[in-house]
Amino acid sequence: MTRRIRRAAWALGGLLWAAVLSAGPAVRFQPDSLRGTLRSIRLEGDPMAWLLRTDGSQYPWVGESYAWGGGYLTADGTVFPWTWQNGRFTAGPVEIAVTRSAQEGDLVESYVFTNVADRAVSLSDIGIYTPFNDNYPAADTCMTGRCHAHIWPGGTGAWVQAVKMSGRGPGLGLVVTRGAIADYEIWERGNDKGWSNDRGVIALCPPSMTLEAGASWQLSWRVFGYEGDDFPAEMLRRGGTWTACPKYVYREGEMAEVRFRKGGRETVLRQRLRGFGEHRLGWDGAWAEVWVTPQPDSLIARRIGFILDHQQMNDPEDPRYGAYMVYDRESGALVTDDQGRSDLDEGRERVGMGILLAEWCRRHPAQRLLGSLERYARFLRQALQEKDYSTTSSVFHPVPDRGYNYPWIADFYFRMYALTGERQYALDGYGTLKALMRRFGHGFYCIDYPVLRGLAALREAGLEAERADLLADFRQTAEIFRSNGLSFPSHEVNYEQSIVAPAVLFLSEMAIAENDPVCLEAACAMLPALGAFAGEQPSHRMHGIAIRHWDAFWFGKRPLYGDTFPHYWSTITAVAYARFAQAMQALGGGCPDARELTRTQGSYPDAQELTDRALAIVEANLSLFAPDGNATCAYLRPRRVDGHPGRYSDPYANDQDWALVAWLALHE
Repeated sequence: MTRRIRRAAWALGGLLWAAVLSAGPAVRFQPDSLRGTLRSIRLEGDPMAWLLRTDGSQYPWVGESYAWGGGYLTADGTVFPWTWQNGRFTAGPVEIAVTRSAQEGDLVESYVFTNVADRAVSLSDIGIYTPFNDNYPAADTCMTGRCHAHIWPGGTGAWVQAVKMSGRGPGLGLVVTRGAIADYEIWERGNDKGWSNDRGVIALCPPSMTLEAGASWQLSWRVFGYEGDDFPAEMLRRGGTWTACPKYVYREGEMAEVRFRKGGRETVLRQRLRGFGEHRLGWDGAWAEVWVTPQPDSLIARRIGFILDHQQMNDPEDPRYGAYMVYDRESGALVTDDQGRSDLDEGRERVGMGILLAEWCRRHPAQRLLGSLERYARFLRQALQEKDYSTTSSVFHPVPDRGYNYPWIADFYFRMYALTGERQYALDGYGTLKALMRRFGHGFYCIDYPVLRGLAALREAGLEAERADLLADFRQTAEIFRSNGLSFPSHEVNYEQSIVAPAVLFLSEMAIAENDPVCLEAACAMLPALGAFAGEQPSHRMHGIAIRHWDAFWFGKRPLYGDTFPHYWSTITAVAYARFAQAMQALGGGCPDARELTRTQGSYPDAQELTDRALAIVEANLSLFAPDGNATCAYLRPRRVDGHPGRYSDPYANDQDWALVAWLALHE
């Protein structure tokens, strides 16, 4: 799946919904009569297993208690798992009658909650297990054997769109037709349960409610197959609600617009937005979530000031003098004791602050900012790098080389060259990338290879021999990326968006640098897999934002696995889209693979649509930054993860500034 749904839902407007559409592949399901749950869901004619196996054979920690259609709830403050007996579930004072049937090729399910007590009962934390097969064993398996589950817990307008990780072939949809889904939760996460390679067991959560004695409440949904980009239309055919906005991030005083479609009706809601933060706009129990943010240039300027005031080590006696560091919003201080956590040290992802400041200073020269950057450059070169540019992550906890450090520091040096014109910075960038090639070879899928920036800096500095040498290295890397294709090698995670997006970005920049249609074609073939990471939920946090589900654990103050929406690395996709669009325009043609993609996935995005998508992604990530310049490294989106509360912004301002680097890259 690529992000064509927005175009289908918005630009085509009512024409799409009026079209006569054929149904997708029929759903085949296997019930477990002994437990009242489902063992499997498949699509006719397709080998994909859309559900986790819940017999412990796929993951030992995922047993029968997590099977599709089981659940849990809290009644008057007491937690009850659902227990199957006499043809229905019981949970304390509540009975849950579940019916399933095959209707017109769909799986139709209803859950009727009845209070069997002689008094009113307050229900909360209700969850129904829907264990979509969303996990990451290896790229080759993921392409055809795993799915991304895009969840929209939007009340009466709730749905789930599950897409194959390749972005090709039929998909599986779930749409609420009665009742509501108000949230979702994640279970079975942890270092001993899949680490960063398993999204966990998904549970869909009806709203809290009070049931009077003898009263009932019903939730119904349909599970269906669909082809290509037909999900919105197929969902509407089944009685669902499709919600869409022309954009999800606004400025103070702008007029928001939301369209709700249900059956043959269309309702347009308009509201002028006042006040920073999230605004929920609803109709008939469905809603959209939009965000109000200051003007981006003003927001970035305040963020720059905040880093200068609060996030640089200014103690000359500290070996980290000059470093940009993690800041704790709760304590109002730098995190100076990282307790050995590499995700909090003074190197690694924190280099993004230096890159942001260097780029901002180039556009908005200021002596104080330049002085800060020069201290930071000395820290990197003298404290984190050896003479031969071997690079570590921390002055206190030297760890084995981490490949990602090298392109980030090289990028910083090249930007410092663009800022100051000092030739040594160009040489330092070159030396750092050569060290990367020596130590990791040419097959490392680095985030932020500075291809165009590095080659331009070396040429401008008159370092033609170094430029030719570096270009030869880049050519070898491009050849490996092309040869691997969709067989992406594992890195710190088996398979993730920040392996695919950097590959698309690198190949797109090489296509521009070399005027090479072969690199463009290789990048084109990866676009559906990249697009599959992102869904079309009508929320500023989720619309077009790639699924990432471990970053609050690794970079947060309260380490907790679970979906982070938005997460700043989603902006790698934005920059990749923008560069691919630029490459198409530079080479004077469309995607060489467009005919095949059209046959399997519907119409193919053009350069303008890719650019629009890119801009929307970076705009969405502005919600990570407060008007005073403070920030959060991640927003944990699920209501709970393994019972721990979610839906919070982590207190650490850590590594989120890459999002602003991407915003500037798209606004040159």
